[in-house]
Amino acid sequence: MSVKKVLIPLPGTDFDPTESAVPWRILTKAGVQVVFATPDGKAASCDPRMISGKGLGLLAPVLVADKNGQAAYRSMIASAEFVNPISWDHIKAEDYDGVLLPGGHAPGMKEYLESKTLQSVIVDFFEMHKLVGAICHGVVLVSRSVGKNGQSVLWGRVTTALLKSQELLAWSLTCLWLKDYYRTYPQTVEDEVTASLRTPGDFQTGPVALLRDSAEKLNRGFVVEDRNYLSARWPGDAHLFATKYLQKLLT
Repeated sequence: MSVKKVLIPLPGTDFDPTESAVPWRILTKAGVQVVFATPDGKAASCDPRMISGKGLGLLAPVLVADKNGQAAYRSMIASAEFVNPISWDHIKAEDYDGVLLPGGHAPGMKEYLESKTLQSVIVDFFEMHKLVGAICHGVVLVSRSVGKNGQSVLWGRVTTALLKSQELLAWSLTCLWLKDYYRTYPQTVEDEVTASLRTPGDFQTGPVALLRDSAEKLNRGFVVEDRNYLSARWPGDAHLFATKYLQKLLT
């Protein structure tokens, strides 16, 4: 059996550590070759607040990466593939079996979410019927990827993403001192993604997201599957998301 190869594009900074590192760890432990891609071919850095909790006050234990995310991130940034990424301009969808798109909400994510290069690549992955996975704000990048028919690649598919309730709660609890740190754009993720779908009912919210999942407690996560496309909502879904992605990749 040939080794599967998965692309994980990242912005230069501010991506979510859990949503990138947990899938990386699960994929690489299964023998999958992971290739990172960044805007300039230099190693990326995550949103530091999601590691340190700086500025989050009493909410830090709830909002930062948990011990699983932190441990996975430390391992990921020490890996050869992470410190030697390719540049976005060198991505060719035909070189990979799938693409996995992490999220993140801090300002540095905008270059990733607004990248026409990445949007074009995502269209290629869909047109080639390769596996696509997106979590949290990563779904925004997918929804902005417009095919030759002038519609989002998500038109006619079901998906989830960061919920409006989650985004507004985090923002309301921190906006007095962090301003719009938790609001990447004035429009919520859920609203933007839903606007790209054939019908609002194609956006699935799933159960109330209270606790993060883990390798031992996958039932806490929520993932939506539609053919070659998988989506999840937040770091608390990362283990289930990566596990299901791996299952589809190997079948």
